[in-house]
Amino acid sequence: MPNKHSLVTKYANSLLDAPRAHLVLELTQNKHGLLLTHQTKGVVECYLTPQGMATGAYMAKALGVRLPALGETVKARVSTGVVFRAISIASLDFDEEASLILLERLLEEAEMQRGGVSELS
Repeated sequence: MPNKHSLVTKYANSLLDAPRAHLVLELTQNKHGLLLTHQTKGVVECYLTPQGMATGAYMAKALGVRLPALGETVKARVSTGVVFRAISIASLDFDEEASLILLERLLEEAEMQRGGVSELS
């Protein structure tokens, strides 16, 4: 069943095909929610619903960036391993209790892989 709070694009999977140490991603908040992009291509969209925005906030945390304000964009430079975890978070169904356990683990792993702040100015 598709997630009604976020959308992971087909491009997201192709982005993970080749492991890379540094990918520059942009997280933008607009009137529809949050959009994670790589080189202007959509990776994940989190809709403007309570669960969608919570998903976006957790995804930002995994990427090591702050949640952008409406109309704002933040950049992150992370490895494909961190991107995988951010995409996995966007795929979780928070109506399921097990998702919270997975979320905690994915956030811990992303933090370990980042090893520091990843927000670009």
